[in-house]
Order: sequence, then structure tokens, then C-alpha cells
Amino acid sequence: MKTAILFKKLLGAMFAVALLAGAQAAAAQDAATVANGKVLFTRLCAACHGADRSDQGRAMLPGTDALRIKYKGQLPALLEQRTDLTPDVIRTFVRRGTWSMPPFRKTEISDAGIDAVSAYIADAARTKR
Repeated sequence: MKTAILFKKLLGAMFAVALLAGAQAAAAQDAATVANGKVLFTRLCAACHGADRSDQGRAMLPGTDALRIKYKGQLPALLEQRTDLTPDVIRTFVRRGTWSMPPFRKTEISDAGIDAVSAYIADAARTKR
């Protein structure tokens, strides 16, 4: 009887250790995904959707200014402050584009890259970067 109780406690402790190790590995993977997303956002998105960009001589306003005009303060213009952008919404905009934003092909950014950018935007909004 005591052996069965001891075995259950040992099994529970082993399960807890395995669960914690898995959570730590997932957190490390998530941190790497967010870091990769930041690199991709900076390289592919920030020229139009960053905080400190001008129109760089283009005829159209960059994304941040266009969103500032569109939302009139109802939503943040900076993507990195938006909490309403799901990975599916971001994927749709990136793949299909809009009237002022060209679509990005899979040769320009992979689905995993879009997921990383989505993770970065969510993390930035959550941590108020």
C-alpha cells in the first residue's frame, strides 16, 4: 500500500517535471519566433508600418499614416500596438494585399514567416514596445 502511494507521488513529480521542461522549451521556441518576427517586421513591414518612417518620396502615404487617417484614433495606427490583429487577419492582408499594399508571395515571406511576424506584433502589443 505504501509502495503504491509512493509510486503515485513519484509519478506525479515526474509528470510535473516533464510538463515544466516542455513549458520552458515552448517558451524558448516562442521567444525565438518573436525575435525572428521582429527581424522580418523590420525588414519587410516597418518601411510602411513602422513608427518613424516617412513616405520616402512615394505618392501614397505609408501604412501607419494611412491607418491613422482611416481609424481617426479609434484604433492604434501602429501595428505593434494593435491587439485585434489575429494571425489569420495578418496572413490575409499579407497574402492578398489591399488597395494600397501589394500582396507578398510565399517566395517573399513564408507562412512560417507570417506566423513569426504575427507573434512579434502580438508580443509587442502585449508588452507595449
